[in-house]
Amino acid sequence: MKNNYLNISSSLDLEDKKDRFIYRCFEFLPAFLSWGTLFLAFVFSWLNPAAVAVFIIAFDCFWLLRVLYLSFHQSASYKIMQKNLSIDWLEKVKNIDNWQDIYHLVILPTYKESYEVVKPSFEALLESEYPKDKMIVVLAVEERGGETARKTAEQIEKEFKDKFFKFLVVFHPKDIKGEIAGKGSNVAWTVKKAKELIVDEISLPYENIIVSNFDVDTRPYPQYFAILTWNYLTVENPLKSSFQPIPVYNNNIWQAPSFSRVIATSGTFWQMMQQERPEQLVSYSSHSMPFKVLTEVEYPFNMTSDDSRIFWKAYLFYNGDYKVVPLYYPVSMDAVLAEDLKKTIINQYKQQRRWAWGCENIPFILFNFFKNKKISLNEKIRHTFVILDGFWSWAVATLIIFLLGWLPLMIGGESFKTSLLSYNLPRLTSLIMTAAMVGIVISAITSLRLLPQKPEGFSKWKSLSMVFQWLLMPVTLIVFGAFPALESQTRLAFRKYLGFWVTEKARK
Repeated sequence: MKNNYLNISSSLDLEDKKDRFIYRCFEFLPAFLSWGTLFLAFVFSWLNPAAVAVFIIAFDCFWLLRVLYLSFHQSASYKIMQKNLSIDWLEKVKNIDNWQDIYHLVILPTYKESYEVVKPSFEALLESEYPKDKMIVVLAVEERGGETARKTAEQIEKEFKDKFFKFLVVFHPKDIKGEIAGKGSNVAWTVKKAKELIVDEISLPYENIIVSNFDVDTRPYPQYFAILTWNYLTVENPLKSSFQPIPVYNNNIWQAPSFSRVIATSGTFWQMMQQERPEQLVSYSSHSMPFKVLTEVEYPFNMTSDDSRIFWKAYLFYNGDYKVVPLYYPVSMDAVLAEDLKKTIINQYKQQRRWAWGCENIPFILFNFFKNKKISLNEKIRHTFVILDGFWSWAVATLIIFLLGWLPLMIGGESFKTSLLSYNLPRLTSLIMTAAMVGIVISAITSLRLLPQKPEGFSKWKSLSMVFQWLLMPVTLIVFGAFPALESQTRLAFRKYLGFWVTEKARK
């Protein structure tokens, strides 16, 4: 396989007409599956409502089993995470002979975030229980962030430049040809500058450096770098592995509105479930990987979904010999919060749309599977099913469960409305969905256990709202789940490609 295929961002990048057509078909596929399902649901609810009713009941039963299955994984992952939080990982690392050879390169990309947002992340690095003389910290500043970004960088550098083995501020130039402005291009530039100005300058072996690519609001828990080092030194084939923590959105969880908390915590729970299924795990948001991989597989500079794309680039570059290792250990991040409720709602939707834009990986993966003859057919089929099922479910499942179940009753005609199946349909679906509430109950209990201590000035009602917020889940799954997913897939189908949208980080 030619490695230039690994830098494709869309069908427009391909010169060969046949390749462009194949890639274009794959770009259309997610929207075709999702909108096709919704269209057929309407058509058959009118033409054959009995068949649709049976399908809805069967789908609801399937979803109940999936909820129970995922809730089990969520609970198991939470227990492992709690156990890992109680272990002195640094002490375990010190029992490994060559642990002191390992250095951590931490990259924190920033755009226009204020000093109040950036500073706590550097304080968390400083408070981590790991030798600071083994840490290289880089603040990656966007030049397009203007004076605000420059002033923040100057303040951070003044306060933290002497606290670590090496400290570097890198300014990512704007308007570089071929780049998409955003985190990916910033990180790609920063890796090159860190290699040139630090790693090669002092001749550090590439295989002894672990890169942690963090969002600027990421605050690692105290033993994060210790457990990361332990996994890196003990896992099979560490130079073909990424390492994924569990994002916990606790930085501002008490200040965020209820719908934002539900969405953020649901994201945490999904990552917990995925940690229990490492064969499906893909790098997400803040994650870590070997520096050597980044020298061989260039970090995506022309992508919006760079955090997952770097995994797929590495997976394809190494012909399927690459994996993500679950750390079962948390890092704390921000839930969506803006200056007022209206803007928070808009920002939440835009963030979910950007995450759902990960569907751009579907044509990239399928096209490269088509070109790559070294990855086994079974692996290709497995990954194809997982990624198609994931984005299809994201866009369609909640609409089938909460809305389309009523279609046969509404447009199925008089003969169906007087049938026994019509009479039992709402009762059966209601019973199944009530049973599925066990997933919400488990989520509510786990979310309370994850909560940091309540800050001063918050009433008892705020604590109660942390429980009752889960009643909003059906609405949030549709408005901030299905809708942005459908929009992203439709944009991909019609080449209305999304750029990188930076989520505003506010402090109250």
